[in-house]
Amino acid sequence: MNDSVYRNSSEWLPTSAKEVEALGWDYIDVIIFSGDAYVDHPSFGAAVIGRTLQAHGLRVAIVPQPNWRDDLRDFKKLGRPRLFFGVSAGAMDSMVNHYTAARRKRSDDAYTPDGRAGMRPDYPTIVYSQILKQLYPAVPVIAGGIEASLRRVSHYDYWQDRLRPSILVDAPVDMIVYGMGEIPVTQIADRLAAGESLSSLTDIPQTALLLPADVTPAPDNGNIILASFETCLRDKRSQATNFKHVEQQSNRMHGATIWQPHGNKTVKINPMLPPMSTKEIDASFDLPYTRLPHPRYRNKTIPAWEMIKHSVNLHRGCFGGCAFCTISAHQGKFIASRSKESILREVKQVTRMVDFKGYISDLGGPSANMYRMGGRDLSVCEKCMRPSCLHPKPCPNLNNDHAPLLDIYKAVDSLPEVKKSFIGSGVRYDLSMHESGNEQIDRTNRRYNEELITRHVSGRLKVAPEHTIDHVLDIMRKPSFKQFYEFKKIFDRINRTQSLKQQLIPYFISSHPGCHEIDMAELAAETRDLNMHLEQVQDFTPTPMTVATEIYYTGYHPYTGEKVYCATRPEEKQSQRRFFFWYDPAYRADITRALQRLHRPDIIRKLFPAYRDPRQNDRNKSKKRR
Repeated sequence: MNDSVYRNSSEWLPTSAKEVEALGWDYIDVIIFSGDAYVDHPSFGAAVIGRTLQAHGLRVAIVPQPNWRDDLRDFKKLGRPRLFFGVSAGAMDSMVNHYTAARRKRSDDAYTPDGRAGMRPDYPTIVYSQILKQLYPAVPVIAGGIEASLRRVSHYDYWQDRLRPSILVDAPVDMIVYGMGEIPVTQIADRLAAGESLSSLTDIPQTALLLPADVTPAPDNGNIILASFETCLRDKRSQATNFKHVEQQSNRMHGATIWQPHGNKTVKINPMLPPMSTKEIDASFDLPYTRLPHPRYRNKTIPAWEMIKHSVNLHRGCFGGCAFCTISAHQGKFIASRSKESILREVKQVTRMVDFKGYISDLGGPSANMYRMGGRDLSVCEKCMRPSCLHPKPCPNLNNDHAPLLDIYKAVDSLPEVKKSFIGSGVRYDLSMHESGNEQIDRTNRRYNEELITRHVSGRLKVAPEHTIDHVLDIMRKPSFKQFYEFKKIFDRINRTQSLKQQLIPYFISSHPGCHEIDMAELAAETRDLNMHLEQVQDFTPTPMTVATEIYYTGYHPYTGEKVYCATRPEEKQSQRRFFFWYDPAYRADITRALQRLHRPDIIRKLFPAYRDPRQNDRNKSKKRR
């Protein structure tokens, strides 16, 4: 990284005693320990929380990737904060960060300088908080981030292959802030600063804490009592039922309080806040981020930042509700959209970066094209408990008007410093193709698809059909593959008429719950007919707090109670994954033998037209002898 991009280190939140001293501080209000490198950018959680508290008038420091193996000097160097320690594993669950779907150790870490592996432990939330409580037992420790957020109730841990209790039981933290934490964390800071005791902070929205079991209320409209952790250990159906309640409440505008007994303690999960207003989300994105890695990383590369440094996030939340995705559990299904003015302010910041060449890499979000979308009648949304607004079919109350998004694209592209803006996030083509019944909206959405493909594709457009077989797609909460064909027709037609040579890149998943080996064989045959050599593929990785993970662990669908087949053994998963690579000669023999075992010579002939069944040759020879 070029030294010229850096100014005075005081423009960042301090990370060392020397930087604190340079600011003239004689105390710190909040110290945040993060498993990620410190990048002062709105896509990095520690920076967002740090800047939010700073804007609230507090003195905040960040200790990125502290060394937990030595004499713990990183945990001691800034002393104790006046209010609390914040702990986050980082922007990813540490186990997803560390291990592949095959449970093999990864050799790199995108959130670490130069991609170096090994700079954070497994389960940093647990490790960091244990150290802090050992060193400063009287100081409150508040955990947040993806890892803590998605492990707030009993959950299946794929890497240990067991059901684990709420992370509140394993990590000696005083409280978890789950989801997007700007509002809860400022409320915590205000109440502690006002002299309230930590034990009194039991009612803050979007927090979870561990309380004595005897405070658990009787179930009513405002309180849901889950099956205890001990019951879930004995009965997997109870775990599946628990998940249904948790997912439904996470996706409500006004949810109930959830309680789960753990031995002589109970986990209390306060309801998620309603979606941020435009004013609130603007306030977060408009904080004085430098948008750069801290100067301590001079001449080093942080891959995660390199990927997003010229991108701009337009909104939070996702109403797709995909069975394998954790976004709605963390951000909710209701969309919180930034104002056009806030977005343009950030785009102008990007254009002033020294390495900016005129190209915005992504105007996106969790799903690229949900900006300013939601229910036409919010009173209907306030009662809704559906985890998805798109599955099994789009909600009739959903406003899928892409006009505000087109307006953003036009405004960004009108800036003289911008040569072109791209959409790098995944696009929900089922959303842009859905016929709303309103001719003006439907005409606008057709125009959106045209403009997206013509002007905002950087050579390749990413979409996520995920599978080709309807019964698998239904469990995934994804639309029929027929819609992919329809979108591909539009894509191909526009490329042909505009003389473009762009690629449509579909994402697919193997070994998803409900997917059998023969389903992957059918997927291979179907994508071969489309002349696709698949690249963007992955083996299903169970992560906490998704419906697919609950099915994988329990064997039951939480919403139907029905048994669902899952490929759980490594050899089963590998047998599915290899069908992605039917075009690779190294896999041909194995795939052929598998299809012979499955009695599907028709698929062998589809995949390998030159194939001749040796058994047929033997039969022909036998006929000749007769």
